[in-house]
Amino acid sequence: MNLTINEVAKCLNLPLSTLERWIRQGRIPIYKNDKGCVFKKSALEKWAVTHNLSFSFPKEGVERQSNSEMENLLPAIKRGGILYDVMGDDVKTALRSAVENIPFLPEDKKDELYETLIERENLTSTGIGKGIAIPHPRAPLSNVIENSAIITCFLEKPVNFGAVDDKPVFVMFILLSTSTKIHLHLLSRLAFCMRDNSFVEFLKTSPCAEAFFAKIADFEKQLDKAKT
Repeated sequence: MNLTINEVAKCLNLPLSTLERWIRQGRIPIYKNDKGCVFKKSALEKWAVTHNLSFSFPKEGVERQSNSEMENLLPAIKRGGILYDVMGDDVKTALRSAVENIPFLPEDKKDELYETLIERENLTSTGIGKGIAIPHPRAPLSNVIENSAIITCFLEKPVNFGAVDDKPVFVMFILLSTSTKIHLHLLSRLAFCMRDNSFVEFLKTSPCAEAFFAKIADFEKQLDKAKT
């Protein structure tokens, strides 16, 4: 799929002048045909990932992002669902098992997600301590998922993630977001819950969905009350 320069500027959320300068400097991939220079969507998506830039179509990504930007933790967690007894002897097998069991993810996208999660782990562990890990891709997935989601994965047995406190991980929260802003928003709210040791102890019981969602709702009420 070929794009115009105006479409590319909107997809990258960049001023047109910046994009034109990058073209002159040879910093962005373009292709020439009998009609002149064109931009290929597939090449730009790969280029954006390697340069830590968000790339999404205005109609498919930017507009959707504006509608759900400040969505809170509970809807994202409900959307992601809960996986129990996720098998795995190490980081790779645990993540593979979890990804294979995400019900809303298209089959042809599972390998792609798994590879992006492993790529992120290779940079630095997403084990945040207390037996908790928050795996996530390096870049938003606006071209893969409709809405941000957090998949809660209770592991069959603790796995060594190389976490900051060296404690093995017993629960993963796989964070999939449609924009960097919503990723940071959800991450901050999730971190608020994790700071409470009683919540961590609650997670160790592998609670049922009803109890888990109720607990998340209570924490979000506390957080919102503290901000008012």
